[in-house]
Amino acid sequence: MKSGGEWISSVELESLIMGHPKVLEACVVGIPHPKWSERPLACVVAKPDYAGQVSKEEILAYLRPLVAKWWLPDDVIFIDAVPKTSVGKFDKKVLRKRYETMTSHG
Repeated sequence: MKSGGEWISSVELESLIMGHPKVLEACVVGIPHPKWSERPLACVVAKPDYAGQVSKEEILAYLRPLVAKWWLPDDVIFIDAVPKTSVGKFDKKVLRKRYETMTSHG
């Protein structure tokens, strides 16, 4: 996704978030931002043993030393499952559509 003229790799962010010991899956999509065009939104599925026991702050604190500050997602939301395409890939179109009315002000 492009944010303020700079590219942010959603795939790289997803891989880093999935490195968190409490995370099963993560999908990062761009949501509209009035100044930066798009900003990352992290949609996270916690491992079953940690459902409800991991927070947005914990995910962001985990990412802070790993990425540039402007790569940090503006928001982290927790979902039950990442929608998949017929071949099992993350279906980002579904998540983008679901959260398109969310405007980031981060």
